[in-house]
Amino acid sequence: MIGRIAFGVGAAFLVLALFGSFYTVDEGERAVVLYNGRVSEVAEPGLHFKKPLLEETVPISIRQENYRFENVSAYSQDQQIGTLVLSVNVQPIAGEVARIYSEFGSVEAMVNRVLAPRVNEEVKTIFGGFTAASAIRDRGKLNADIEAAIRANIEGAPFQLVSFQLENIDWSDSYEQAVEARATAEAGVATQRQTLEREKVQAEIAVTQAKARADSSVAEAKARAEATRLAGEAEAAAIRARAAALADNPNLIELTKAERWNGVLPTTMVPGTAAPFLNLR
Repeated sequence: MIGRIAFGVGAAFLVLALFGSFYTVDEGERAVVLYNGRVSEVAEPGLHFKKPLLEETVPISIRQENYRFENVSAYSQDQQIGTLVLSVNVQPIAGEVARIYSEFGSVEAMVNRVLAPRVNEEVKTIFGGFTAASAIRDRGKLNADIEAAIRANIEGAPFQLVSFQLENIDWSDSYEQAVEARATAEAGVATQRQTLEREKVQAEIAVTQAKARADSSVAEAKARAEATRLAGEAEAAAIRARAAALADNPNLIELTKAERWNGVLPTTMVPGTAAPFLNLR
């Protein structure tokens, strides 16, 4: 009976030793090998062997991971409070896996102890240099300044900041109402300005049209007056020409009469008058 128990224990120990003597490391990970709790090496991806009961492994991911920081509050330069939502992509450095395990135990703990405090610190510092209006207007610059400050602050950390994005800024209700009211007022002013500009243009058009009509009327009047003057001068010249002709040739009147007479004498005559005759001399 005792022999059977011993055999069973020995067989179980052999199975555990057999299956506990190898391990695999996936791509995107590194394995920290611990020998009696002390870091002995870092294993690359693939199949590896270890000493059963003496060595154990801890997988550490070196994949790029996204971490969101929500409800990060900060005051602007003009004392307006903003609540920011930030997105940070982080990737552990493969050559720093042993340090990550020794100092932090895991990637998540490293992010919480190193990255998160620096994000909060730099957001408050950089955001405080912007007014609320400039933070909205120059959001790209705000994003770049925060990212640059965080990168400078985590220099030498066992991970790299791949990318940073300021996703949203939420303002207090009172400030958003003030912004909306100001935008409405500015829109009203812009509308009034457009109306005034339109009326000004219309007035200028009306003045131009009136001036054009006046100029046209003056031109027409001048043209009529000039035509009348020219007609009068022509008529006067004709009269002077006829008068000169009559003065030079008195018989021209008799010739005109003869040319216009149809050769018929009047059929009725007023008593006491003589029949009209042409002067044939």
